[in-house]
Amino acid sequence: SSGINAEYGVQKTEHSYTQLGKMHILRGDSNGALAIYKRAVENFPENSELLSVLGLLYLQMGDTQKAFEHLGNAMTYDSQNVKAIMGAGSIIQDHGDYDVALTKYRVAASVTPESHALWNNIGMCFFGKKKYVAAISCLKRAHYLAPFEWRTCYNLGLAHLTMHQYASAFHFVSAAINLKPKFAPLFMLLGVALTHLEDPNNAKQAYEQAIAIESDNAMTYLNYAIMLFNNGEKSGAAAQYSKFELYHQKKALNDPDVNALVAKLGPILHMGS
Repeated sequence: SSGINAEYGVQKTEHSYTQLGKMHILRGDSNGALAIYKRAVENFPENSELLSVLGLLYLQMGDTQKAFEHLGNAMTYDSQNVKAIMGAGSIIQDHGDYDVALTKYRVAASVTPESHALWNNIGMCFFGKKKYVAAISCLKRAHYLAPFEWRTCYNLGLAHLTMHQYASAFHFVSAAINLKPKFAPLFMLLGVALTHLEDPNNAKQAYEQAIAIESDNAMTYLNYAIMLFNNGEKSGAAAQYSKFELYHQKKALNDPDVNALVAKLGPILHMGS
């Protein structure tokens, strides 16, 4: 390692920075990689590739402001840098600016039309815009390009649930669970799908599995409570609802849809306790 560092000190080429940075990333040393790429960008401030990797590292570490700044600079020097477009697009998308994100993704689609990650993101932009048919169409394209990508299966399950297509939702959520068996929200979605497919026993098992993996997800308890209440199990529903309230308050979630649901259901579910 010391030999490599010494050599890098002498060479200082773009390639040597990239190779050294990659070594740190492969070791799981994000801070080390960040230091290398920061130095690289100081020496080669117009290198789009170095800027985009630095931006993605900041994004991975949760610093979206610095990430966006460097990804933006990368696109200034190369407007078709797909890495930078995808990174910046995802930040814009997370802020709910779906049309702006779609404009960015359109550029990427002309460069890499076979990117499953790109079609997944485009699909979720349409999902955010409540254009569910377009969302499913794009997500299916992503799924065709990468059938073993669990996130796409998860998103397809979510989109089909939203469209009340419960058998299709069940199919994609089950596929996602096979690929990512320790991700609690998948079991919650499975519980919702099974409830609508009128299989309350397996729905209960799905909710219990979700709670076993992640015991502080408020939405799991809320959906479980609604399912039990509709199944005539008032006291069980009240018990799950009280857990929902506990974790909902702890995390101070502020989703208008959830708040409206709580205002309507809270009094009814409390009566069961």
